[in-house]
Amino acid sequence: MTTANTQGSPPPQVKEKISQIRRLPTWLNWIPGTVTIALMLMTLDYLFNLGMLTIVTGLETRFYYAVVALLLPLVYLLWPLRAAAQHRPIPWYDYLLSAVTLVVGGYFVFHAESILERGWAFAAPQTAIWASYAFWLLIIEAARRAGGWPIAVIVTAFSLYPLVADVMPGPIQAFPSSLEETAMYHTMSTESIMGVPLQAFAGLVIGFLVFGVVLQKSGGGKFFINLAFALLGHVRGGPAKVSIFSSGLMGSMSGSVISNVLTTGVLSIPAMRRIGMSRSFAGGVEACASTGGVLMPPVMGATAFVMAMFLDVPYPAVALAAVIPSILYFLGLFIQIDAYAARHHIEGLPSVELPSLWATLKEGWYFIFVFALLVWMLLVMQREAVAPFYATALLLVLNQLSKHNRWNWRDLGDALSGAARLFAELIAILAGVGMLVGALSMTGLSGTIANDFIHLAGGSVPLLLIMGALTSFVLGIGMTVTAAYIFLAVALAPALIQGGGLDPMAVHMFILYWGMLSFITPPVALGAFAAATVAGARPMATGLQAMRLGSVIYFIPFLFVLNPALIMQGEPLQILLVFIQALVGIVLFASAMQGYLIGVGRLGHGAIQETAIRTLVLVSGLTLALPGGGMVPLGQFELLGISLVTLVPAVLLARWSQRHARNRSPQPGL
Repeated sequence: MTTANTQGSPPPQVKEKISQIRRLPTWLNWIPGTVTIALMLMTLDYLFNLGMLTIVTGLETRFYYAVVALLLPLVYLLWPLRAAAQHRPIPWYDYLLSAVTLVVGGYFVFHAESILERGWAFAAPQTAIWASYAFWLLIIEAARRAGGWPIAVIVTAFSLYPLVADVMPGPIQAFPSSLEETAMYHTMSTESIMGVPLQAFAGLVIGFLVFGVVLQKSGGGKFFINLAFALLGHVRGGPAKVSIFSSGLMGSMSGSVISNVLTTGVLSIPAMRRIGMSRSFAGGVEACASTGGVLMPPVMGATAFVMAMFLDVPYPAVALAAVIPSILYFLGLFIQIDAYAARHHIEGLPSVELPSLWATLKEGWYFIFVFALLVWMLLVMQREAVAPFYATALLLVLNQLSKHNRWNWRDLGDALSGAARLFAELIAILAGVGMLVGALSMTGLSGTIANDFIHLAGGSVPLLLIMGALTSFVLGIGMTVTAAYIFLAVALAPALIQGGGLDPMAVHMFILYWGMLSFITPPVALGAFAAATVAGARPMATGLQAMRLGSVIYFIPFLFVLNPALIMQGEPLQILLVFIQALVGIVLFASAMQGYLIGVGRLGHGAIQETAIRTLVLVSGLTLALPGGGMVPLGQFELLGISLVTLVPAVLLARWSQRHARNRSPQPGL
């Protein structure tokens, strides 16, 4: 297997995303690990109220400033000014920027009490104002290095918006502020840099990131991949189904589509190629599976924790709401893979080449046990802030008792450094994106923009939803999913909730799902292009395959917005009925996409027959999955009738087509 793309190169932004962190010189290797340890001590003291570091954790805002002051200097050491310079020594100006960031951040940590008690967000000493200017610029540059130019441009534009708010066109015209007032508000209020995104990171995300890093570094990734091969490797299309299982779990741990592709794809994609799947199809499967992993509970990446903060609900409520949509997405992907394998007579791997299920469980049973503890603490005990720390502690103890995956000092250092890189990248992006929220809050636009969206849509809820989907998708192209979500949670979500009377959880999940679609949708499709580099496939062909394989994800958000029972909002019986209905509908939809239905076989022979039959099955699946009533002009029984009216003739036609094909030629597979 070659990891080089011999059939076309992905766009430059994909290469930059794949690897742009530079190696520190040997004499600085201790810094990331030390930063992680310091952050852990502060966070544990803050969450468990230990009282050992009250000089930092005794005041909430001081703790938030300390988190930024500790992590942001790392960005200037780890990310170069330009991606092309990642293999060069760290230049003097990056050392200087790192030191200045530490000093400026330390200034706000030291004066946190005065900022809060004396209202420096509205009237501050001149020194604090100059420090605010510096902090503002340093955060924008850090966001650019860690998140890319699109985030930097958008953050810069919005952070400066209060200066010109009064001269903007009608719908986005608002109250202006001076440069000094804007700088003070961004850096010293609890609505901008220190707002909801950063609060979610400090209060919830840190623990789950540590858990994910420890799980991967201790062999959790290898265990879940081996478990997937042991369970599914021998069935038809086995390696592709393994990709769903392993990438789903790994994506749930890492929260990153691209790193997930590059972690599990190097194993699953060559296995898919061995059983006869094309390069672009194998890459598409891995991209879709990795994208779905970020949407799968119990750990869904940073965006889900920010969502919990915006909705003011416990994180387990968000995780629980994501269960049925993630099941539907992975089911649609699984059915498409199975149908593709059945249609093209692709078998699984020989059993002798697969790991033993018993040996795999014997070696790594405790990974499942730790996951179970995490889920129990999240859903039963409702301790989302501290649950990952308990799970991580148990994992470390059990891992050291295992002779297979026991850490040495080097492994510990790698885990600490890996965590520091994750922390630094995320803090730069979240601190920058916080200024989006701050700018809307400062100008008062956050309270009026919802009405502008409603007016623009003419009060039409379906049009609002389509506008929301397209806006989420476009922002997801240029920004990280978390950044796009935060902006739309402030600007668009209130319009959908107030103007459409929609369920708040459903609206926020809708925005999250559509923001994720840019990873598998050309012309950008970063997840698919990353998978193409591993598969040696054409990037655009891989993107189109991913779009087709993951096509069900374009409809699922509309389903749960129209019927919140699909996100566990409703009576148990109603949830069960709607879930079963959606389940069957998704099976029919996915089968139509590949032209093969379980229990029926191939859906037609010949272009005209096949198009007609697959269209009928597609319509049947969509009408069955669609919830009736409300914004949908047809009732549930009417939709069920349409589904049956289209499905029955499609099945009869498919059977007739199969018999006709057998009569014409005895050769199998025609």
